[in-house]
Amino acid sequence: MKQFLKFTLATIVGIIITSLIGLLIFFGIVGAFAASSEKKVKTSPNSVYELELKGNLIERSKDDPFSSVFASSMGQSAVKTIGLDDVLANIKKAKNDDNILGIYLNGGMLSGGFASLKEIRDALEDFKTSGKFIVAYADMYSQKNYYLASVADKIYLNPIGMVELQGIAANSAFIKNTLDKLGVEMQVVKVGTFKSAVEPYIQTKMSDANKEQVNVFVSSIWNNMLSAISKSRNISTEQLNQLADENVTFMTPEAILGHKLVDSLTYADGMKDVIKKMAKQKESKDVKYLSHSKMNNVAVSEKMRKEKIAVIYGVGGIDMPERDGIVSEDLVKTIQKVKDEKTVKAVVLRINSGGGSAYGSEQIWHAIEQLKKEKPVIVSMGDYAASGGYYIACDADTILAQPNTLTGSIGIFGLIPNIDGLNKKIGLTYDGVKTNKLSDAITYNRAFTPEERNLMQNSINRGYELFTKRCADGRSMQIDSLKAIAEGRVWTGEDAKRLGLVDELGGLNDAITIAAKKAGLEKYSLKSYPEKEDFMTTLLKEFSGDAEVKFLKKSIGNENYQILKQIEEAKSMNGIYALMPMSFTFN
Repeated sequence: MKQFLKFTLATIVGIIITSLIGLLIFFGIVGAFAASSEKKVKTSPNSVYELELKGNLIERSKDDPFSSVFASSMGQSAVKTIGLDDVLANIKKAKNDDNILGIYLNGGMLSGGFASLKEIRDALEDFKTSGKFIVAYADMYSQKNYYLASVADKIYLNPIGMVELQGIAANSAFIKNTLDKLGVEMQVVKVGTFKSAVEPYIQTKMSDANKEQVNVFVSSIWNNMLSAISKSRNISTEQLNQLADENVTFMTPEAILGHKLVDSLTYADGMKDVIKKMAKQKESKDVKYLSHSKMNNVAVSEKMRKEKIAVIYGVGGIDMPERDGIVSEDLVKTIQKVKDEKTVKAVVLRINSGGGSAYGSEQIWHAIEQLKKEKPVIVSMGDYAASGGYYIACDADTILAQPNTLTGSIGIFGLIPNIDGLNKKIGLTYDGVKTNKLSDAITYNRAFTPEERNLMQNSINRGYELFTKRCADGRSMQIDSLKAIAEGRVWTGEDAKRLGLVDELGGLNDAITIAAKKAGLEKYSLKSYPEKEDFMTTLLKEFSGDAEVKFLKKSIGNENYQILKQIEEAKSMNGIYALMPMSFTFN
């Protein structure tokens, strides 16, 4: 027995030591991989930047080295992500590099927001002023990607390919019936006729007011897209609308070509000859292709300047259950750090958020107010800067949005679940004592009393008054004028400019230019905050629950995942929120 225990202990120790050595080797390989990925790339003459339009477009790139490993282990294919920041930087590099002759937009299934794709399209338009070419090819173009690809000098399509052009539909999932079956009632108090973020919890369809606002902003986005396509392809918007009514998606490639939506039909391998001619080279092998990842590592010749413009990113829900959203406490610390950084002379706050906690929004607003006393603050809005997202933007010196940014939604609500019905279903009862009349006020276990609802409504009203005052003061508007366009209504950037909620239409680069001008800077460096996660931090996160989320999305589909996410949020939401009207799925 003694000998057995001796050998058993030795075996266990051996396993532990082997495991530790294995881990050290593993992390050594990982470290070497990370180091090699940072190797700088030099461009060669006759190069073409090949931008693969596939996967998900996110605001900032991040290292995701093992997504393919996790996906494979779960029997799934990896979902590629591309950072908007990298795409914009690479297009600028390609424009200024004499070795790069053009850009090849390869593929047509990049998933991203309307404003983010416009940001890329605008950068490509600017690229064309250099006299270099842009060419696009895809087996299938999604509607958003066709809008993006239409900027190209020539568009090519697979001979059996498809182009989606059918207009925009906005749909939202309503979970009231689901909650009813569970015995959960969502108790709502709000301010704002158009503040419809609560509708999925208490209704089975959109209210008339919500339908009105959604119809307005969806039409605005669609018309903006059509106008851009029309100008690039020399096809009238009337004709494009007629084609959309017929649903181009189901037309033959020959019909698509006949309507001049594309320039030619070819297979993927035929693009080498096309690009060879556009690059004015004798042989296809003379053209050197630079992938997006290689372009990321192309060195920028610009000299690093001591004086900097800080770009602070605020992306995602504010203090919401999502993992990658805005944590108000962290963002406030970042803003304070930038305020104290002597070399930072101006700040661009890049917002892509549908809002969230009213308390968190107020904390961020206060930090911006303090920052503005020291340095110019310019806001650049992405796909969304609505409700709490607008709250944290309203005090900036200058606000920019894309025409198809969704913003406004100046309203507030409180959401408290009542699980009395669920308690009855499972036979759960409560009893207790209290020292005062309202000691047990606003509880999950029963419905509001009239007095409790009145108290909650008064609290929401005060929050709305503060929100509208912040916006009116920030925009130098009379409070009554501000309230007339508030009421929780969502506006596009185009309408927001007309109404005075936004100063200029433009993207991140335009915001940086304005920041430099306000700070009196001709030469400067850019620095992004918060700093991107390093390789090892990302790796450790991959071993956490993020992999589960990716697996769940792939298993049940993103649309169904969003429904589950809504239910999860309903479980955890407690208090006062400044959120977008509802979560929409755009085709």
